[in-house]
Amino acid sequence: MRPSLGMRAYLALGRHRLELGTAERPLRPMGELVWAHAPVPEAVMPLLRLAERLIAQRVRLSVLISAPLAIPRPAELPPGVLWDGLGPDSLPLAEAFLDHWTPDLCLWSEGYLEPALVACAARRDVPLYLIDATGAVLAPDAPVWLPGLAQAVLAPFAAVMARTANAAQVLRRAGVALSDISVTGPMQHGASALPCNETEHANLTTALAGRHLWLAAFAEPDEIGIITRAQRLASRTAHRLLLVLIPAQQAQGPDLARRLDHEGWRVCHWSEGAFPDETTQILLADSHDEMGLWYRLSPIALMASSLGADHAGCDPYPAAALGSAILSGPHVAAHRDSYDRLSAAGGARTVQDADGLAAAVIRLIAPDQAAHMAHAAWEVVSHGAEVTDRVIDLVLDTLDLGAVG
Repeated sequence: MRPSLGMRAYLALGRHRLELGTAERPLRPMGELVWAHAPVPEAVMPLLRLAERLIAQRVRLSVLISAPLAIPRPAELPPGVLWDGLGPDSLPLAEAFLDHWTPDLCLWSEGYLEPALVACAARRDVPLYLIDATGAVLAPDAPVWLPGLAQAVLAPFAAVMARTANAAQVLRRAGVALSDISVTGPMQHGASALPCNETEHANLTTALAGRHLWLAAFAEPDEIGIITRAQRLASRTAHRLLLVLIPAQQAQGPDLARRLDHEGWRVCHWSEGAFPDETTQILLADSHDEMGLWYRLSPIALMASSLGADHAGCDPYPAAALGSAILSGPHVAAHRDSYDRLSAAGGARTVQDADGLAAAVIRLIAPDQAAHMAHAAWEVVSHGAEVTDRVIDLVLDTLDLGAVG
């Protein structure tokens, strides 16, 4: 199909754009490659979770996540996931990107479409799908005044999954055929249930029966005093209260054990082979490989790395997925969207200091209180799973057809 006048004008203008230098790209892995584009920061985490599930279901599959250069690369990427920051939308940069990665299909999240990149992908017969569509058609810097540009950039997408009926209506007015669009609801990033050692879980459940338990996960050194003060305050009401304390860095464990011992706490250092007894006040668990165990055991989880202004929070969804009521400090910028969703649903609560943390723990050790919050948090995590399942089926079906073809 001949490009529209607006698209031809856009591509011609794009040839003369100033091209920003990009970092050297990693090698393209062997096997199939799914390309997922995150045009806004909020799209990154849902795509990371989607990528993990796709990789788990298909041998030798890799997932590339691209994003504008202004969006920072996540500190850690799951195995099999690659990242590429994209410069201005222009034909030369788009061609270089696609020459290097040669993706087998593209999942473009939310919208904010970049016409040159979409046009180049379509020219190469890359299957294109718009998922979690919000109704935002063109990238903010695209010249919306060019005639027919919105319709032309949407035309190559074989299917569109809209978050809402309103988004679907906007996209239909922009030119998407009714048969190509479906209203699915939002794709939230959720969390997979972390595994645990069932024998250890059963043994600890038996040993701790009748005791109230709370968890402080990924605690930074400057937060330890706040957390231990809260444990001391809360223990005045719940005398057999047990704190499971997990430092932000596993290497901090030995020094933290010595500090707690010096302060007079009765500590069980789990990684040293110790097992909690009736006198244990703090169980120090300094291995991050067993988070699934501690989240399952703890009805209350303080997601630390959030109490000091120098921190930005940690992902609350793995704890919520395993039935914990979520507490955090106010500094959660790295996962603000997740905490906002949990708080709006009643599944998370913010605490400011040791007194507020102790009060929250005391309130939540009442089983009905913790259960209510935990259920609300779990519903947030699980909501949108059906949408993710549909996207996964779409990807796998497309890859299977390509393999057969």
